[in-house]
Amino acid sequence: MFFALLCVLGPDFNLRAQELPVDPAAFYSMQWRGIGPFRGGRSVASTGVVGKPLTYYMGTVGGGVWKTEDAGTTWRNITDGQLGTSSVGAIAVAESDPNVVYVGMGEHAIRGVMTSHGDGVYGSTDAGRTWKHLGLEGTRSISRIRVHPNNPDLVYVAAQGAPYGANPERGIYRSKDGGQTWDLVLTVDHNSGASDLSMDMTNPRILYASFWDHRRLPWQVVSGGPGSGFWKSTDGGDSWDEINEGLPELMGKTAIDVSRANSDRLFAMVEADPGGGLFRSDDAGASWELVSDDWTIRARAWYYIEVFADPVDEETVYVLNAPMMKSIDGGRTFSNVPVLHGDTHDLWINPDDNKVMINANDGGAHVSFNAGGSWSTLNNQPTAQFYRVNVDNRFPYYVYGGQQDNSAIAIASRGQGGVTWKDWYSIAGCESARPSFDADDPRFVYAGCYMGIIGEWDHRTMSQRDIAAYPVMPAALQSREMKYRYNWSAPILVSQHDPKTIYHASNHVVRSRDRGMTWEEISPDLTRDEDAKQGYGGGPITNEGAGGEIYGTIYALSESAHEEGVLWTGSDDGLVHLTRDAGATWHDVTPDAWGEVMVNEIAVSPHDPAVAYAAINRYKFNDFTPMAYVTRDYGENWEEISDGFADEAWVHVVREDPRTPGLLYAGTETGIYVSFNGGELWQSLQLNLPNTPINDLIVHERENDLVVATSGRSFWILDDLSPLQQAARDVPVGDEHGHHLYSPRHAYRLAGGSGFGGGGEGVNGPSGAVIDFMLGEVPDGESVAVTVRTPAGDVIRTLSTQPDQEVSPGASSLLVHTGHNRIVWNLRHENIPNIPGAYVFGSLQGRRVIPGDYVVELSVGDWHMEEVLTVRKDPRVETTLQEYVEQDQFVAQVAAELSAIHRTVSRNNDVREQIETFLERAGDEVGTGPVAEEGENLAQELENVADSLYQRRVVDGQTVINFPSRLKFQYVFLHGNADGAETGVSMGSREVLSDLRARWTVHRATSDELLGPRLDAFNRMIQEAGFSIIIAPPRLRRPVS
Repeated sequence: MFFALLCVLGPDFNLRAQELPVDPAAFYSMQWRGIGPFRGGRSVASTGVVGKPLTYYMGTVGGGVWKTEDAGTTWRNITDGQLGTSSVGAIAVAESDPNVVYVGMGEHAIRGVMTSHGDGVYGSTDAGRTWKHLGLEGTRSISRIRVHPNNPDLVYVAAQGAPYGANPERGIYRSKDGGQTWDLVLTVDHNSGASDLSMDMTNPRILYASFWDHRRLPWQVVSGGPGSGFWKSTDGGDSWDEINEGLPELMGKTAIDVSRANSDRLFAMVEADPGGGLFRSDDAGASWELVSDDWTIRARAWYYIEVFADPVDEETVYVLNAPMMKSIDGGRTFSNVPVLHGDTHDLWINPDDNKVMINANDGGAHVSFNAGGSWSTLNNQPTAQFYRVNVDNRFPYYVYGGQQDNSAIAIASRGQGGVTWKDWYSIAGCESARPSFDADDPRFVYAGCYMGIIGEWDHRTMSQRDIAAYPVMPAALQSREMKYRYNWSAPILVSQHDPKTIYHASNHVVRSRDRGMTWEEISPDLTRDEDAKQGYGGGPITNEGAGGEIYGTIYALSESAHEEGVLWTGSDDGLVHLTRDAGATWHDVTPDAWGEVMVNEIAVSPHDPAVAYAAINRYKFNDFTPMAYVTRDYGENWEEISDGFADEAWVHVVREDPRTPGLLYAGTETGIYVSFNGGELWQSLQLNLPNTPINDLIVHERENDLVVATSGRSFWILDDLSPLQQAARDVPVGDEHGHHLYSPRHAYRLAGGSGFGGGGEGVNGPSGAVIDFMLGEVPDGESVAVTVRTPAGDVIRTLSTQPDQEVSPGASSLLVHTGHNRIVWNLRHENIPNIPGAYVFGSLQGRRVIPGDYVVELSVGDWHMEEVLTVRKDPRVETTLQEYVEQDQFVAQVAAELSAIHRTVSRNNDVREQIETFLERAGDEVGTGPVAEEGENLAQELENVADSLYQRRVVDGQTVINFPSRLKFQYVFLHGNADGAETGVSMGSREVLSDLRARWTVHRATSDELLGPRLDAFNRMIQEAGFSIIIAPPRLRRPVS
């Protein structure tokens, strides 16, 4: 199929089209494509299925629920389009009915730098094919779900609650009707939530719950207080008793699990200092013994504290932290279990075989059949979380970003057949990097890491060096002790005016003009600099000093493309500053109304130097109101532009289209939006993009693509923004009939592979020219056609709802619908017509067009509209236009001769079959006389010619090597070879064509003799015998373009 219809169905729009500036029907066939990387992102929830050792579920952070039915060899998302939020905190499958699956939303490992809350519980009764929302929206974060072993409708949920504020929806919830109704059966207070829940599977009326008194502040994680502790119920949750005898008085995060092998044995992890570690009870919680105070099993408690009793061996217990640790002596000593990725969060062990397990960690989820001796791969999960995105101007262009809990990478926007592991590589920086570089010459890439680390990556040497302004590692220090306070994801900027100039922001802005060898401060402290918020990052029990809690930092840094020396900064505590003299003076341009907010991004308009857009939020203050602002006078005044965002879709970024003033794109916590009127009203641009936070976005100016960094689904690209741009410019998108052909962007004649990808690899962009058009109502019987012509009017290609097989052999009908349509022309001429029923080893697709301008026409009945399309050569090749022309003429000649061979065989076969039919019907009337003899001879000679041109015994790819090839095969091979080249026509190809043509000339002359004088003579013989003549088909049915 030479055109690909990318979308035929429009979305279910939330707003009526007449309420929006642009009807979504004008662009709804545009499609996002995920390019990867396929390198697992964070997961804190996973489970297997009892009785199905190959089936597992993985809940990802920002990426929804995934399922494997081949033990992790492949994964597929099973919740796209069905969940309101995307971060999963817990998953459980009913042991008595594996079709029943419950999912709790909102991750429970509450990071301070990128945490997405949930919207309650979802349930499936068909093993994950469809999902229903079951309530508990206010729980925000769910840590565990337990299902009764014999009753799939009896389910318990451990609600950890909101990380950034008090909320009453915390504790243990119970449903007896499969989630239709819920009862809060255990609650402690509005600051303490259920961090774990365990069920005695031998007596499921017995439940154990652990609670965690905690709060996330922008500058500190508070873990510990009177609400932390353990509870037990012996009546299915109707009543509960504390079981804290022998435990520390002040506890932080806690976890608990009851042994399935011995229901009197409990294991509990307790954050405490002194006295913290792994506790064990051998009397069902009546008393506790501290069996290990190893700091490794309780380090960074707020992020981990997970314990799992082996279901078969009561002496075996697993504790998850950065490493996965195992004890075989009841918890007294531990050894590391090798895993594919550190930072482990969840573990499911098959109760029928304790060697079978799945581990969820910051690199995805992985299956083991030998108790952790080996694991399924993480390189098949496109669930990466990226903080920011940048693009260069190579061809194809590369996309850059830092993947949470992994490296910073550069990944190609397209690959050979798809975007695979071969198309990305690590660069400088780490998980929190914001890579920056000269887009036209990205030899040097500058990218950072937490606590002020910054490196230079050299593409030439494939090496990096550290270039920090003040290279110290202030881990675990109070912020007030630091010379510079760097955000976890500190801004780095290579100047658009001078690529030798690099900016790096902490609470100050520093600048280097010599690739980081020397730096100078060019700003004062541009934050609120509040000492009370510059202490330790964690307390009151465990300090947190990895850098995520450093506060009072610059989080947004932008440079004006219009004016050198104009810089904007935005801090995580709510200040905006502007310098227009390269840092000599700074002006506080913060609106009074903002208060203490995070200035997530400031983006200068590409069209007006006085205009800038600010995305701000207060999610770390438990306020999820979406807020976006614009200034049109260098920050003197600010106007809010937040109308149209969904509730709690707090805004990460707003950027303006570089080609179209007033066309804005916004990335939010729950998806992506577009505004066609400068932010007056926003509408969804989600299309087929999965529900995932959009942390950043950028438009690639040359290719006119929108690239987004997601928090849980890697990178995605929306190819060719032309429909959006033309709609924003008030270009009519339909006349009185409702029809319109959009002006297409340029296309490339690509060298090399051009497959689409998918199925374990990133998806390539369209290989060819993207053609967008609008259709109104199409009257019955009228055709819709897209025709490509040369400027002189010669038809190159036609695709129609009513294809003419004479003009377009083998063409499928064009599938269209009312509204926006997007198709792709693959830059090829019409197919070469085949011999009817003949197998083709190779391809009969038409030759590629040469670079240049072409006319695209949309016709609907008698209505038509034209636009010009430019085809560019692949920038990686050096072929001249003259070489392209010579190649085109050569391949056209090969195609013409191959077509002539096909027609000759078809004519010969047609005449031969007529003769054979005549002889069969004439029978005794011609007997064995001269008519019959000549007829048999002529039929045989026609068959001999056809056999010389075409090997009829070849019927598939295997028989090609069994039966000698004929002329057709060699022409097809030559056509593909010559057409696929990007360096003109080789001498060898010319020599082969000369040889083939000599052979073809002989066979053509023989055929012409047989179908000319010989057939004429035979017709005279049968006419004299009183029979109708044999008619040869015409030589040429259509010209070969």
